[in-house]
Parts: sequence; structure tokens; C-alpha cells
Amino acid sequence: MQKVNLSTVSEFVLVGLSDAPEVRFLLFVLFLIVYLATMAGNITILVAIITDTSLHNPMYFFLGNLSLLDMLCPTATVPKMLDALLLENKVVSFTGCALQLFFLIDVVGTEIFLLAVMAYDRYVAICHPLQYMNMVSMELCAHLAIGTWVAGFFNSLLHTALIFTLSFCDSNEVDQYYCDIPPMLALSCSPTYSRELVILLVAGVLGSSAFVVTLISYIYILLAILCMNSSESRHKAFSTCGSHLTVVCLFYGTTICTYVRPSSTYSPNQDRIVSMLYGILTPLLNPIIYSLRNKEVKCALRRMISQVRTA
Repeated sequence: MQKVNLSTVSEFVLVGLSDAPEVRFLLFVLFLIVYLATMAGNITILVAIITDTSLHNPMYFFLGNLSLLDMLCPTATVPKMLDALLLENKVVSFTGCALQLFFLIDVVGTEIFLLAVMAYDRYVAICHPLQYMNMVSMELCAHLAIGTWVAGFFNSLLHTALIFTLSFCDSNEVDQYYCDIPPMLALSCSPTYSRELVILLVAGVLGSSAFVVTLISYIYILLAILCMNSSESRHKAFSTCGSHLTVVCLFYGTTICTYVRPSSTYSPNQDRIVSMLYGILTPLLNPIIYSLRNKEVKCALRRMISQVRTA
């Protein structure tokens, strides 16, 4: 491809999707259905939490924040992907690419911190049930939720600044269906070693801190459950944290495969599959996991459906 001068690079071309018309249309229909299902599922969870007073407690307050993040995550990437598939409009401006990466990393970072906060909430609920309302007040929940969003914002701001102050002079073709850190690093003609170190250091410190909080919380939860005498109590305890643990494993597994490695190991085909898992499928699965495994959420959804039918 003809080299693009740095001073004239004002747009990027997303080349991570198929050019075959019949495949493009099938992918468009598939991703549109998944996106609409994701939005519908998470909106339903949010409405249930807001309207049902039985869900007005810390656990579901955090779940509402998770549902909001699960709507924002695919919204950062899927609409542009649908545009490229249907209209073959694969071009994204330099600013648009930077904003897309910013919002994606913002959502991913915020969700990592939120999952750690949710793990702590489950730890207090299971290990200190009598002190739960005093230790986890709604005021504390609000502060913790705001803290996760603020931390995610500044984390994403740093990552975006590090990526988009690089030089892009050999090509403007992004080998992915959206702008993300690994393909942008692979595309740059600047030395990226020092910036990769900063990115890995920041992501490692923040991500490891959140992971350690989550891991320690679940170690204490497991020990507390094993010490319970009643099988009914153990089952109830597992049911309250099983959904969250499933979401944690799914989210950490896909994000670690995508971001915790050097750009020299970047594999476009592999990364497209993994990124679809955490960027599209995980937000779809989260409301299903919580609604199918959580008795209170299922009851709230039944009451909401009953009220809609009555109205």
C-alpha cells in the first residue's frame, strides 16, 4: 500500500471484517440481533432494579451499574461495525478512532473495578451478615460506584493519550473491526516499547489490585461457606455469589487474553475472536446469567411482566 504521510493522516480504515457481500449481510444480521438482544436484556435488568423495591439494596445497585456498562461496551464498537457491514463504510476519522478507543477502555476499566467492588459486597454479605447494612450503606455504595467510574475515566484517558500521540505513517489500515490498543500499536511506525511498558505497568497495577481484591474476597467467601453447617445455607450463599463469580471468570479470561501481552505477539485473527467474546458476547450473557441464576431477579422480572400485561 502507498505510504501515508503523517501530516495527512486524518482517518483510518477498519479492515477486520469480510469483504464478501453474502458473508457481510449474514454478519450484519447476526451482530444486529446480538446487539439488540444485549440492549433489551440489560435495559430489562435496569428497569427491574429501578422499579422493584425489593431490589433496592447494594447488591442490585452494583448490578444496575454493571448493566449500564454492558450497554455502553458494545455501543462503542457495534454501530460502526454494522455501518461497515451494511454500507461498506469502513473509514473512521482520527478523532472518531480515538473516541472509540477511549470509550471502550473506559468501560472495560470501570467494569474491572466494579467487579472488585461487587466481590467485596458479597464478602461482607456472606462473612459478616449481621453487620452488612452498617458496613455497606447506600451512601458508601454511591461513593464506590462513582470511584469506579472516575478511575475508569482517568485510566482510559492515559491509555488513549499514549496511543494517539504515536506516529502513524506507513499505513492507515487497522486490522480489526474497531480501534483498540493492540492493533493501533501494531500499526504505529513510532518506537512503542516505552509506551507499552507504561501501559502494561498501569494496567498491571490497577488490574492486579482489582483482581487481588476479588480473589481475596472469594477466598474468604469459600472458607465461610465451607464452615456452614446447613446445606441450605451453603446453597443460598453459593446462589448469591455464583452469578458474579461466573461473570468475573468470563470477563477476566477474555480481557487478559487481549491486553496482557506485548504487541509483538499481536494476532489479528485471534484477537478478533477474543475481542468479540468480551466486547459483544459477555455483555449479552451477563443479564442472562444474573436472571437465570438469581431467584430475586427472576421474581422481580415476573412481577414487572405481570404489571405490563395488566397495564
